[in-house]
Amino acid sequence: MKINVLAFGIAKDIFGGSSINVELPEQGTTGNLKQSLESSYPLLKQLASYMVAVNNEYAQDENILSERDEVAIIPPVSGG
Repeated sequence: MKINVLAFGIAKDIFGGSSINVELPEQGTTGNLKQSLESSYPLLKQLASYMVAVNNEYAQDENILSERDEVAIIPPVSGG
């Protein structure tokens, strides 16, 4: 299945755009997505942390994804 992933902050720079498509197996999980992204975009692993949001809620690695889901990569945010 093909998942459209939205990118925010530094993730946009890492991906080279505001969204990318990732191919995952049926019943793919958020953890599978993270592994695929980190394999394709090694700089993502260098972030202190990042979260995956699915349908506007933070997702755990075991969450099963579907093609209809809105998926976003949320990098760490610093402020001051």
